[in-house]
Amino acid sequence: MTALNLLHDTTDTQPAAPRVAPILRAINLGKAYAPGRGRQVAMRRLFSTKAEDKTDLRWVFRNVSFDIARGEAIGIIGINGAGKSTLLKLLTATAMPTEGSVECTGEIAALLELGMGFHPDFTGRQNAYLSGQTQGRTRAQIDSVIDAIREFAEIGDYFDLPLRTYSSGMGVRLAFSVATAFRPDILVVDEALAVGDAYFQHKSFARIRQFLDEGTTLLFVSHDPSAIKSLCNRALLMGSGELLMDASPDDVLDYYNAMIAERTLAHEKAATPESFDGRSGNGKARYDAVDLVAPRTGVVNQGIFRVGEPMTVRLTYTAHEALPDLVAGVLIKNRVGADAFGTNTWFLGIKEIGEQAGVQRVIEFQFEQLNLGPGSYSIAVALHRDMNHLAENYDWWERAAIFTVVLPSVATHFIGTAALPLKVVVDPVAIGAGVATPATTGTASDPTS
Repeated sequence: MTALNLLHDTTDTQPAAPRVAPILRAINLGKAYAPGRGRQVAMRRLFSTKAEDKTDLRWVFRNVSFDIARGEAIGIIGINGAGKSTLLKLLTATAMPTEGSVECTGEIAALLELGMGFHPDFTGRQNAYLSGQTQGRTRAQIDSVIDAIREFAEIGDYFDLPLRTYSSGMGVRLAFSVATAFRPDILVVDEALAVGDAYFQHKSFARIRQFLDEGTTLLFVSHDPSAIKSLCNRALLMGSGELLMDASPDDVLDYYNAMIAERTLAHEKAATPESFDGRSGNGKARYDAVDLVAPRTGVVNQGIFRVGEPMTVRLTYTAHEALPDLVAGVLIKNRVGADAFGTNTWFLGIKEIGEQAGVQRVIEFQFEQLNLGPGSYSIAVALHRDMNHLAENYDWWERAAIFTVVLPSVATHFIGTAALPLKVVVDPVAIGAGVATPATTGTASDPTS
């Protein structure tokens, strides 16, 4: 067995865990709206003697089915209009499905549209009681957490002022505080948190992570890939009136990014999830090979690097037509798909790499020190125009190469995702004043030494 296999021996000697009954199940869900205005539709349905003709309906999505186990964290992804918020409404019973059904065996707390369920003329305190009572809480139960709601929201005296005097961010603070005053079995969060400031987002995510650690199931809609990867262990991709993909956040976001790039190319048909292999683009320029080189030994694609060692990413590519604005980029991701480091020739000011049509060329990204934490990493590479692949995607290749970073010795042990150069000095004030010499110093500026 090779060293790489020893590091990643995935032999499973444990028996398969018994299947747990889902806490939430969607069964062939579909939602449609009748054409025409609300009153027209209502009057037609009221007085019509004919069975409803579903061919006249405008479907948001159909045939959506999935099971969610207790404690899972599910990210829901899709472009605007894909039906993400509509799906959440059906799952939380704030809207009724046109077809299909939802089975739920747990208590749900939902933060959907901004201000949904709140009355603009009621104070924050009154809305907190109103919302709690609609969730089935008693007055005494709400009394026990009302001070905690006010403290977490951090809106000061506005807590006793009408909601119509709030900013949108203050409304989010109140809504989230109320929705999470009691730990639910299922927490549903739409994109409302995007309205809040960075401080409150961090505070909210910390509470969500606490709930996840305690066994709460999460359904989370966001356009922020980092938030999806950080919070979720599974993702659903909605689009084209159906559930396109149900997989890990990394795989779903890879396909979603490819979809976004393909939308800018009207002449190219987007790949289906079944055939998508992590690669997309119009092919005007294309990578022929991606190699990882150990500069000290010259070994190509050895697969294992020590913390702080140099590493070269060698990209062999061909521009199939003259592309004066061609940009080459690399992106390193950790094992869960979070971005560790990325750059491209546009940011580095390197030009004239695509003028020669049909000529195979090589460009190297040379990392003098691979200051990454121990673990498994993948490299995505791209050829495109302008600063990112959304302008015009020639070739986007996910997981083009995979490598492992290991510690060189026990003496350099640390935790985390980055190996930062570090010096530790004891009593720095006394040393600076010239009163004493350092009692103890330690240096971690070169992890390979």
